[in-house]
Amino acid sequence: MRVAVLLGGLSSEREVSLRSGAAVAKALRERGHEALEIDVRDETVADLDRIRPDVAFIALHGRFGEDGGVQALLEAKGIPYTGSGVAASRLAMDKAAAKNRFAEAGVPAAPDILVRESEGPAAQARVLAFGLPVVVKPVAEGSSVGISIHRTAETLAAGLAEAYRHGGAALVERFVDGREMTVGILDDAALPVVELRPARAFYDYEAKYRDDRTVYVVDPPMAAAEREAVQAAALAAHRALGCEGFSRVDVILARTGTPCVLEVNTIPGMTDRSLLPKAARAAGIDFPALCERIARRGLDRGPR
Repeated sequence: MRVAVLLGGLSSEREVSLRSGAAVAKALRERGHEALEIDVRDETVADLDRIRPDVAFIALHGRFGEDGGVQALLEAKGIPYTGSGVAASRLAMDKAAAKNRFAEAGVPAAPDILVRESEGPAAQARVLAFGLPVVVKPVAEGSSVGISIHRTAETLAAGLAEAYRHGGAALVERFVDGREMTVGILDDAALPVVELRPARAFYDYEAKYRDDRTVYVVDPPMAAAEREAVQAAALAAHRALGCEGFSRVDVILARTGTPCVLEVNTIPGMTDRSLLPKAARAAGIDFPALCERIARRGLDRGPR
């Protein structure tokens, strides 16, 4: 296959995307494919017209990667690509819209409210009426950028301000105490569960990419019923958003033993440190084989 690996991009996750794309390209070359890296620096991606690949492997995180933008461009150019389509990508990237879809589909998730910077002090008052502790998130960011946890009112204003910096709105969720887990989805099947044990307060950007103290436990000890429930909730979330090919679903297993879906990542990290490759490896699929399988599925699906 002649594969254009799209990496870099325009979002706050550019650094991560560069690493993901380089790892994917290397893996595809190991499998004998022609992998051409394209550093995406604008929304035209003119190099695609010159390269004319068989398939594009999207390793772009965040804006113009997971929001449907690059998918729409590839469709206009008639180039097959990996992963979810325009509508599912757009829906998954918008955390508030995704939560609404989860509710419609019966996917277990934490209660939430949406507040906007334009509300002024009334936004914080609504959050306090909603009740602490809460998790405050930007509506459309990944890699835990801009996320904060608030157990008291004193820190809330700063947390809302940080979330507003990434789009003027914040999704405020009820804090769920429990074990942080993630489930990779590959070809509409759940991979083994991976538990995240950060040394920090929660699994934030630093814990994901820079803190070597973060521990990942593949197929962690848990009751069989809990494992099945976590995997079932993750697969239900993937399907509810209309995702295709692969994704990674973040879940909290509450102290009560019930799963709570946090979000669906349509283009999860693809480095050696990343979670989807760890889960695939536990299922007997090494990283080069995983990348080839994802690329092949995109090619087989054809132009959309």
